[in-house]
Amino acid sequence: MTIRPILIHPDPRLKKVCDPIASVTDEMKKLADDMLSTMYDAPGIGLAAPQVGILQRLIVLDCEKDDDVDPAPIVMFNPEIIHESESRSVYDEGCLSIPDQYAEVERPAEVAVRWMDRDGEIREAEFDGLWATCVQHEIDHLEGTLFIDYLKPLKRQMITRKMQKLKREMARG
Repeated sequence: MTIRPILIHPDPRLKKVCDPIASVTDEMKKLADDMLSTMYDAPGIGLAAPQVGILQRLIVLDCEKDDDVDPAPIVMFNPEIIHESESRSVYDEGCLSIPDQYAEVERPAEVAVRWMDRDGEIREAEFDGLWATCVQHEIDHLEGTLFIDYLKPLKRQMITRKMQKLKREMARG
């Protein structure tokens, strides 16, 4: 499995709507495996294909952060939210494409999601807590939406400027 470079905001690829995946090919399974390796290495709890420069509707997540608990990776091809609760929750969100920046984002507290699994089977599940926040955050990436898009303009601009500075520093090596 390959650790892939993660795009840092601002990058135009992070603002694009991703294409649906027609079928789960070996190439797509390899991409999913690479994304899981990349996510765990980062370390993070979710990763969307556009974050590694692939404009396809694929996300991976694993919100089991406790060392005593076995990893519980989920791979979702073409995920879509089919129901969201009226109740809301607020989490201090971060993003691997916006390193070391966090902000409170309000989202539905529970969601039901439909997706295609690695075997091409259609699955549905309900998520709550951190899992609900994470799956919504990752699906947002497939629509070209970042968590900072939910923030007030001034805070969003401040974070974007920090990321531009970080990218300049990284480019200088």
